[in-house]
Amino acid sequence: MTDFLVTNKMKKKDFIQHRTPFYSYDLKLLKETLEEAKSAAKKYDYHIHYALKANSNDRILKIIHEKEFGADCVSGNEVKKALEIGFPSSKIAFAGVGKSDEEILIGLANDIFAFNCESIEEIDVINQLAKGQNKMARIALRLNPNVDANTHKYITTGLEENKFGINSWELNNLIDRLPSWANIELTGLHFHIGSQITSMTPFKNLCIRVNEFNTWFRERNIHIQHLNLGGGLGIDYHEPEKNPIPDFELFFGVFNQFLQPFSHQEIHFELGRSLVGNCGSLNSRVLYIKKGIKTNFAILDAGMTELLRPAIYQAYHFIENVTSKSENKEFYDVVGPICESSDCFGKKIELKETKRGDYIKIHSTGAYGEVMSSKYNLREQNPVFYIE
Repeated sequence: MTDFLVTNKMKKKDFIQHRTPFYSYDLKLLKETLEEAKSAAKKYDYHIHYALKANSNDRILKIIHEKEFGADCVSGNEVKKALEIGFPSSKIAFAGVGKSDEEILIGLANDIFAFNCESIEEIDVINQLAKGQNKMARIALRLNPNVDANTHKYITTGLEENKFGINSWELNNLIDRLPSWANIELTGLHFHIGSQITSMTPFKNLCIRVNEFNTWFRERNIHIQHLNLGGGLGIDYHEPEKNPIPDFELFFGVFNQFLQPFSHQEIHFELGRSLVGNCGSLNSRVLYIKKGIKTNFAILDAGMTELLRPAIYQAYHFIENVTSKSENKEFYDVVGPICESSDCFGKKIELKETKRGDYIKIHSTGAYGEVMSSKYNLREQNPVFYIE
């Protein structure tokens, strides 16, 4: 499939002649966002690993690699992709609650920065596989801090009820077993409390818990080389054009203020959505306007096969009719063509009066958009456009 580069000199009418639905990426905004994140992190000598799960589009990844970010991967294929793009193995962290033996072997073969381990049994398996390969595996313990991120329950990861991480009551057993893992080198502690967090309070609370865990290990003469605070910083889905870039200065400043690392420790982060979320949009056309009793439906040619987030956790995206000339506005349920009732981008969305053929832009789809698309209903995926 061929992707297209569109320059700013191309007129909007030319841009929207192409077959919909399609994703487009504002590469200028992406680069500006990366630069702001990098500059804010550099102030405190923090390290950023980009979370490939947010968007693994090759062109996006190449730009992020060029900016010298590391990579955060949650599958063996993401590790392979990061290496293929050029991310050095020394900057690749491999997280995930269910790594297969094959995936672990990929990480071992490439001597990655660290496996972020989420259970004692996983450490057992990595140790056995590393022994078989005559390797030492560097690991970080993903600890469950039991900190509420106050976000949607499907993207909260730091509570004891979640499947992620090692709980505090398991730690005594874990350190008792450390000497028996001859092919394991414990280098770090890893934390991640959730996604799309816009208040700084959960991050402050995370710092307090990390300080406690860090001290607990030091008191037991276990020296941790790096602390990985995960990601989770949100973006402005409601006013993406007004606030296209998150406040990285504020975000990293919270950790500088409340985190108390020991002098030798490196501080790492795994940012995804905040780096790429607002640079992407999903572009669609209206197939039909269906008049209803309680609402009108604007039926698009894009569906949950292109953008799954609203269907699985009622995620909000700013939706705009960019071609209507009408001065009138009406409310619509904006839906897709897929044979599922959950195929809905938003209810009671106010748009300029909308008709068949109008061009609809769904903003802030650079994260968890294209990467989650599917061929359900045998849907075809159209080429991606890049705007410079």
